Amino acid sequence: MPSLPDVAICEQARLSRDPRFDGLFFTAVSSTGIYCRPTCPAPAPKPRNVRYYPNAAAAESAGYRPCLRCRPELSPADGAWRRGDDTIARALKLIDQGLLAEQPLAALAARVHVGERQLRRLFVERLGAPPTGVHGTRRLLFAKQLLTETTLPITGIALAAGFGSLRRFNTTFREAYRMAPRELRRRRHPADGDVLALRLAYRPPYDFAAMLDFLRGRALPGVEVVDATHYLRVIGDADAPGWLRVGAWPRGDGEDGHALKLEVHGCPPARLLALVERVRRMFDLDADPRAINDTLSRDPRLRALVRKRPGLRLPSGWDGFEIALRAVIGQQVSVAAARTLTTRLAERFGTPLPDAFAARGLSHFFPTPERLLDADLAGIGLTAARAATIRTIAQAVVDGRVDFRAERTLDEIVERWTALPGIGPWTAQYIALRALGHPDAFPAEDLVLQKHAVGDGGRLTSRQLLAHAEPWRPWRGYAVIQLWRDAALAPRPATTPSKPRKPTARRSAA
Repeated sequence: MPSLPDVAICEQARLSRDPRFDGLFFTAVSSTGIYCRPTCPAPAPKPRNVRYYPNAAAAESAGYRPCLRCRPELSPADGAWRRGDDTIARALKLIDQGLLAEQPLAALAARVHVGERQLRRLFVERLGAPPTGVHGTRRLLFAKQLLTETTLPITGIALAAGFGSLRRFNTTFREAYRMAPRELRRRRHPADGDVLALRLAYRPPYDFAAMLDFLRGRALPGVEVVDATHYLRVIGDADAPGWLRVGAWPRGDGEDGHALKLEVHGCPPARLLALVERVRRMFDLDADPRAINDTLSRDPRLRALVRKRPGLRLPSGWDGFEIALRAVIGQQVSVAAARTLTTRLAERFGTPLPDAFAARGLSHFFPTPERLLDADLAGIGLTAARAATIRTIAQAVVDGRVDFRAERTLDEIVERWTALPGIGPWTAQYIALRALGHPDAFPAEDLVLQKHAVGDGGRLTSRQLLAHAEPWRPWRGYAVIQLWRDAALAPRPATTPSKPRKPTARRSAA
C-alpha cells in the first residue's frame, strides 16, 4: 500500500496547488496550528513551518485543526487505502460504513481477522492515527460540512455524524476545533424546501459524462432516471421512501469545480453519512487516476486508451442485490436485452411508490430478496434456469450464504458466489466489480475483453487473458472499464446476414 508521497512531490504539489493530490496528503502549518488541502488558496507558508501528513486523522492526532478556508472535509479520501484486500483497506471500508459508531474496536478487528492490538499498530504505523482516531475525524469533518453547507438543525447534524447526544457532539466539536458548532452557522445557506445538497469532491480528471452514459444504458425505468446531466433514483424503503440526484457541481461559485452535487430528499439524518459513502463508492469519487493510469499505461494497448480517456472510473451500482440479479440476467444476452428483462422483473415485483414520485419519473422500488423467494417469474421472458438462479440468489442472501460486506476479499467474494448453482466466475467477478467496486475484479471469461485486450484482431482465451492482465494489478477493474468503453464506441463493421449460431459459454459485457 502507498504511504505519504515523497516530500519533494508534496512540496511541488503544494506550491502549484495541484488538484490531483487533493486528499493524498495534507499540509500542516506549525505557526498557525492549522492543516490544509494541497489546493488551499491561502498564501503559501514558509517551508520551515510546513509538516506533511497522509490523512486528516494523522494531522488532527498531531494537534492541528482544519482550515476554514480550503475546508479539508471536502477532500476526496485516499482511495488507495480503501481499495483492495489489504487489512487496512478492509478496515477502512468498515469504518466508512460506521461500524465503530456502534461497536468497539475489538469488533472491527474481528471482522478483518486480526487482533485488536495488531490492528491499532497497523493504523498508527501506516496512517499515523489509530482506528478510533480515523473514525472520530471522519464524523467531525462530516459534521463540519453539514454545518457549513446545509440548514439541518444542529441536533440533526449530531445524529448524522454518529453522536448519541447533542451535548456530546458540542463537547467533542469544541475540544477538537476550539469553537462551538453554532459558530460555523454564521453563513446561512438558502433552504431548498426539504432537499439537502452536498458537495462531493474528487481528484481530476473525472469523466462524468462517460459515467452517466454507462449508467444510462443500464438504468431501470421507474427505479432510476439517467439523462445527459444527472442520475436520479429512489432510496429508502416503502415506509420512508426518498430520492437522491447526482450531477456536476455548478461552476462560478468560486470553487474549483472538481466535485459532484448530491441532492437528497427523505433521508433520515442518522442514515445520511452512510448514504454519502454509498454515493462516493457508486461514482468512484475517491479513486487516484494518476496512480491507476500510471500502472495501466505500462501496457501499450491500455496506454493509448488511458491517454484518450484518462478520467474513466468504476461505475458501481446502488444496491448489491440489484446488481447481482442484473449480472445473472445479463449472461449471454446483450446489455439492452438484460435491461429489458430486469425492468420487467422490477415492475412486476417491486413495491409501488406514492404518486408524488411520478413527477420525477420514479414509480417503484427494486424488489427485495424476500419478495422474490417464491415469486412466479414465468411470463417476463426469463428461461427456467435463470428464474431458478434468481430464486437461489434471493434465498442465499436471506440466509447469509452470500452478501455484499465491505471487508470481503476478492477471493472470498468469488468463492462464496460460485458455490451457488448457476453462478460462474464471470458472474462472481462482475458482482465484485459493480456491486462492491473492487478495483481488481476481472471477468476473464468476458467475450469483449478477450477480443479487445490486445487490439490485434485476435482473441485470447480466458487463461491467456488472465496471464496477459497480470501486470495490470491491482487495477484490473479499471482496465475492464477502459476496454468495455472502447468496444462500445468502436465503429460497427458492415455485416451480411447469417444463420443464427448457438450461444457459447462466453459472456458479453453486461
